Amino acid sequence: MHAFSYQNGLLHCENVALTTLAEQHGTPLYVYSANTILDHFTRLDAALAGIDHEVAYAVKANSNIAVLRLLANAGAGFDIVSAGELYRVIKAGGNPAHCTFAGVGKTRDEMIYALQQGIYCFNVESEAELRYLNAVAAELGVVAPAAVRVNPNVDAKTHKYISTGKSENKFGIDFDSIEDLYARAAVELKNISLRGLQMHIGSQLTSVKPFVEAVEKVKPLALRLKEQHGIEFWSIGGGIGIVYHDSLASGNPSWWQQQSADTKPLTIEDYGSAIVPLLKDVGLKILLEPGRYIVGNAGVLITSCLYEKKGSAKTFKIVDAGMNDLIRPALYEGHHEIAPLKEQQGELVKADIVGPICESGDFFCQDREMPDFQAGDVIALLSAGAYGFAMASNYNTRPLPAEILVDGSSAKVIRRRQTLDDVLAGEVAE
Repeated sequence: MHAFSYQNGLLHCENVALTTLAEQHGTPLYVYSANTILDHFTRLDAALAGIDHEVAYAVKANSNIAVLRLLANAGAGFDIVSAGELYRVIKAGGNPAHCTFAGVGKTRDEMIYALQQGIYCFNVESEAELRYLNAVAAELGVVAPAAVRVNPNVDAKTHKYISTGKSENKFGIDFDSIEDLYARAAVELKNISLRGLQMHIGSQLTSVKPFVEAVEKVKPLALRLKEQHGIEFWSIGGGIGIVYHDSLASGNPSWWQQQSADTKPLTIEDYGSAIVPLLKDVGLKILLEPGRYIVGNAGVLITSCLYEKKGSAKTFKIVDAGMNDLIRPALYEGHHEIAPLKEQQGELVKADIVGPICESGDFFCQDREMPDFQAGDVIALLSAGAYGFAMASNYNTRPLPAEILVDGSSAKVIRRRQTLDDVLAGEVAE
């Protein structure tokens, strides 16, 4: 599942001790495992081997260009949601012809840039957007490849902020309206080529059932659109969940096993065995758009304990990372397992781990039992590779952390730590 484990009492990423990286580069610090990223990509690709397919990594999960280059070299396509992400993919050596452009609010400049770069397809979210794309393409004298996103009204049973496939969500076209839209677009929009169909029901799904339900519901539609309009691909979205309540490798301390929930992960093998048989007879190229599954368990955020504060109601352990560095706990009530970099024995304590930001929501856990680490100790927030640094900010004028990519026994800086001058760059005082 990932390459983080205790070796000789020290938490390692692959063959590199995280204590060494903390000493060399300071904290807060993001660290990623290259081999975990590649393992997850290749396993997912292999699980779909029975059908014509492409795994298009969702750049928004972790957009560092070193991560993108790693995946581009492995043969990944890319799911992008902005011109900036397309620019990153190109800088990383990715091929725009293997990029699909999603998102509900594409601007004119973004459309022009993507058309000029020759992307594979626009995943369109509304009739208004489709008509606007047609007008922009006409001005440029080109034909824009497009797929319309269908909203299948399937409940993914995930957090309300990352559910995207129900009728009350802002994404896509109602299932009952989409065939009529394709029919009108084929006649009226001369600068649109209807290349495919797209859907995505949500993120962090830990059961295969919603995927199966959505594919079974949309499959007849995809077959009709293939017959009527000659579409060539069907994007079934991403959303494969990861385990945030997770033990480290076997043989780790008993306290860790006590903290691990009994959540059974959705394995990629279970996903493939359920989905591939449904798609074999479709006769369309299948696109898959995973993000979190590829990088989520491949990264950690390292942070140092600054102080311990014991009050009448709670014990607080105050660390140097804040919600600006990792916002998932505050935004999504996201859970991250916490592990000291140096293996600890002894009694567990119940505490809140909080950051230095002036917000009550600036916490990484509350009332959790954990080893009694103290000021000066360094800990790791696990499963922080997706939507960690990608959603980080300079709130409270805090410089962004550095990022490190580990490959075996080597570790390289893939983003240097910001300075205060970096944070203020672009501002004008007079």
